[in-house]
Amino acid sequence: MAGTDGGGGSGDLKTARLWREAALRARKLRGNLRQLSLSGAAATASSSAPGPGSGPRTPSPTPAQHPPPLVLPPDLADVEVLNLGNNALDELPAGLATALGSLPLLRGLVLRRNRLPRLPPLLGQLGARLTELDVSHNRLGAVAAEVLSALPQLRKLNLSHNQLADLPAQLGALGHLEELDVSFNRLPQLPDALGRLRGLRTLDLDHNQLTAFPPQLLQLATLEELDLSGNRLRGLPEEIGALRALKILWLSGAELGALPPGFCQLASLESLMLDSNGLQALPAQFSQLQQLKMLNLSSNRFEDFPGALLPLGGLEELYLSRNRLTAVPALVSGLRKLLTLWLDNNRIRYLPDSIVELTGLEELVLQGNQIAVLPDNFGQLSRVGLWKVKDNPLIQPPYEVCMKGIPYIAAYQKELAHSQPAVQPRLKLLLLGRKAAGKTSLRRCLTEADREEGVRAGKGREKGHQGPDACLGPTSSNSKGIEVTSWTADAARGLRFIVYDLAGDQSYEAIQPFFLSPGALYVLVVNLATYESSSFPSAVGTFLHRVGARVPHAVVCIVGTHADLCGERELEEKCLDIHRQIALQEKQDTAGLGRLAGAVDEALARDFELRCASPHAAYYGVSDKNLRRRKAHLQYLLKHRPQILSPVLPVNCRAPAQLQRLRAKLLSVAEHREIFPNLHRVLPRSWHVLEELHFQRPQAQRLWLSWWDSARLGLQAGLTEDRLQSALSYLHESGKLLYFEDSPALKEHVFHNLPRLIDILNVFFQRDASLLLRKLLLGAQGEAGAQGSGGGEGGGALDGDAETAGQDPLRAAQLHHYVEGFLLHGLLPAHVIRLLLRPHVQAPQDLQLLLELLEKMGLCYCLNKAKGKALNGASASWYKFPCYVQNDVPPAEAWIDSSGGGAAAALAGQSFVAEQLHIRYSFPVLFPPGLFSRYSVQINRHVGQRSDGKRQIFAYRGKVPVVVSYRPGRSALQPDTLSIASHASLPNIWTAWQAITPLLEELDALLQEWPGLCYTVHILCSKCLKRGSPNPHAFPGELLSQPRPEGVAEIICPKNGSERVNVALVYPPTPTVISPCSKKNVGEKHRNQ
Repeated sequence: MAGTDGGGGSGDLKTARLWREAALRARKLRGNLRQLSLSGAAATASSSAPGPGSGPRTPSPTPAQHPPPLVLPPDLADVEVLNLGNNALDELPAGLATALGSLPLLRGLVLRRNRLPRLPPLLGQLGARLTELDVSHNRLGAVAAEVLSALPQLRKLNLSHNQLADLPAQLGALGHLEELDVSFNRLPQLPDALGRLRGLRTLDLDHNQLTAFPPQLLQLATLEELDLSGNRLRGLPEEIGALRALKILWLSGAELGALPPGFCQLASLESLMLDSNGLQALPAQFSQLQQLKMLNLSSNRFEDFPGALLPLGGLEELYLSRNRLTAVPALVSGLRKLLTLWLDNNRIRYLPDSIVELTGLEELVLQGNQIAVLPDNFGQLSRVGLWKVKDNPLIQPPYEVCMKGIPYIAAYQKELAHSQPAVQPRLKLLLLGRKAAGKTSLRRCLTEADREEGVRAGKGREKGHQGPDACLGPTSSNSKGIEVTSWTADAARGLRFIVYDLAGDQSYEAIQPFFLSPGALYVLVVNLATYESSSFPSAVGTFLHRVGARVPHAVVCIVGTHADLCGERELEEKCLDIHRQIALQEKQDTAGLGRLAGAVDEALARDFELRCASPHAAYYGVSDKNLRRRKAHLQYLLKHRPQILSPVLPVNCRAPAQLQRLRAKLLSVAEHREIFPNLHRVLPRSWHVLEELHFQRPQAQRLWLSWWDSARLGLQAGLTEDRLQSALSYLHESGKLLYFEDSPALKEHVFHNLPRLIDILNVFFQRDASLLLRKLLLGAQGEAGAQGSGGGEGGGALDGDAETAGQDPLRAAQLHHYVEGFLLHGLLPAHVIRLLLRPHVQAPQDLQLLLELLEKMGLCYCLNKAKGKALNGASASWYKFPCYVQNDVPPAEAWIDSSGGGAAAALAGQSFVAEQLHIRYSFPVLFPPGLFSRYSVQINRHVGQRSDGKRQIFAYRGKVPVVVSYRPGRSALQPDTLSIASHASLPNIWTAWQAITPLLEELDALLQEWPGLCYTVHILCSKCLKRGSPNPHAFPGELLSQPRPEGVAEIICPKNGSERVNVALVYPPTPTVISPCSKKNVGEKHRNQ
């Protein structure tokens, strides 16, 4: 769980981090000189520029054009830096030699990001004047010795990102050189003359082809910064300790197996990057590096915590991610100045109690370990802002508390100190499967023994089959919607299952994902009597994909029902076929993910400049950072596959022995600590009592409680008001009740009666016209009766009539009209919803609260929400349930407002002569059920004048049209897609970006609820769309989170080499959109090295 930066007292550290990142990774020449930046024929001057790369720019000429003659503005006698970068220059402009004569104070020349094949001879004319030269990101194959010889006063030289295979010996004649950057070239060795650069302070050699540590470097006694990352050094010389002035050293990915003892003589070292090597230990003398402030040892082979670094009292940042650590020593508390500690993806089982003494920590990353219990007083680490702890078997505090952050852990531990601990062995069990698979019969058979014994704890709190019941056979009726049952599977140990029977009808798919949660046992029920090999995708495969996408690493047990209707051989063959096809599906899924990960690896193996050179390249223009994010997500998907228990368990509801075997299997799986550690989670007794009080009479009969009602129950449980928030937050996160502390409309209420809420959801998703009409007639009759007795309130069009609905044909016809409109268009007025929900909802304010809850869950939205309260509590509001819309394309909203089809008419009549923005999300394996309808609700606050179809939405954001479209794949090889599009003229294309950006962010937020989902994002080529191409080129969606490249005005469309797309049609004005599959991490620059 990514947090925000901690506050107070960290200004100096943040400043140091910013300086370090700029100094080490940006590789830009530094200066504070008056600068002139030129792009084409335009020239602008700026004073006090922060560096030679800044200054206003105009679009650079396209490659097919030639730069116009250079024209300099007057009065430039004091200009010291001339910037000709980002101009696609093959050679320097004509007349530059003459122009340079008017710049007597010129000291710096920037030629970065051009196409120069060699150093321009013209540089020799600058002679002793030039002290800074940047020729990075060009096409230099060699460096002319005579040009370097003519620049004896150079202090800063940047030759990075070129194609250099060697450096001339004349480089050693630059006796004043202080900074040299030759990174990202092809250098296999360095000239001996490099050792004569006795004044050199900064040297970047990373990502070359060096195979050993260059001995020439040992002569550079004044060197302070050295980067040798990405070279296959395979070792360091003992004499490296001669570099006594070295403060910053980068050796990432240098294939080092060990460090020599002489390394520990680098007494001035402050920052050290040793990640992605093969280190297993540090030299014993490593503690001599007392000036060290930042140390990265991630992605090595440490099995024991390196004890040699424990005496480094000045250490501020320590990264030990992706090693093989099993424990953290108690002496870690000696690192009192530590601000950042990354220990993720190791094998750590416990943390020492002394870790809470590191009170200055601002970043603590522990995810991907085996930690079950956090030390007491862990809440003392109150300054931690970046906190990651997922993928640990946490029981104390429970996982749900830890994911909320350090303040909630502190509240939990404080509460645990106030009251006795309590262990609640309770587990959520979900029954999944197609309609008529036998889920309801199985549920009743499993829980029958429980009912016969008369379960005392929790009996009657949750909806289930009441009273003793004979074991139902295979022909029993299906469940009506979603049902919840409490099953005490082991009374002696108090082990209880909360059984959710999820209806197999497709109409419930929109709400089923709400019940799929981590820490549950999933039972996939298959009707073996009707199962055929061809039905595997719908009977088994889709459910496995759905559960795996919602809950990565979910535990699934497959049960075959109606076994008595199959012969012995047939039963065996069908069970084996299910196993075979599960293995085949899993093999195909992992192979597909492996191919995607391989494509990312291939892209990472190429230099970023090469990826940007050709639009034909995979992941064109995508930064290394975004590629690493993509790779990390794919690796997560590969690692967290569903845990499918085998074999398939055939069950006959009439065979007690088979049922007992299934009960024993479920119990053994539930009690497995490594599979379900949450079964043994420890809670403060006050939290346990609070939960019990919420489900006792009389409050158990109510649909919800106010905050103050819960506060009174909290006092009975021993919780003061300031301690109640944490308890309610835990009960919400663990699925016991609903409490939305971040919602202004809902935070004053606690929805504790989940079974009744599920009953309400069942009302909306049954799709049975006769049943809906019957409910409405009964509701109208009950309301009329209440009015007749003087207890009713106004109810819109149906109020004020004294006759019952059954006696009024006109009213019945009107209600039938509403039902038809609901099933066809998803529309209902609020007063009809009140009738539909009787007797669950009585007062108008209760109805409004419930509608707010349904809108929060993404099930409906209000079309004409009133700004003020209606008279007499009556509501004229209409609500739309997108999952009920039947028309594929949006019709006019004739039910309420004839202007609702304005967006559709406007977009349908457009010839799209303007430029289009079109962002497409592709789902190759699974399109999450209910995603489009929930997304339709979430975007409602951003758009207006909307018109909805089953698979398309037309709307406006301000005056800008937007279209949201869902298209199912036509075959197994075609992915489902969800697209968001808009259009505007090119000068106003920013308005289209402004329109779709919040819609993209809403979709990204919904997709975060599916952490195991595989999907890709692309930006479709505007030129291809304008031509009407059926297969437009797709640029990588990762570009949405990247800034527009400097000096690039157009991008070639590879579908047609002569077509050029304006960069504004691919990159948003500012990179505000989250990259696909990304998480915002403050310290990611070190974790991803």
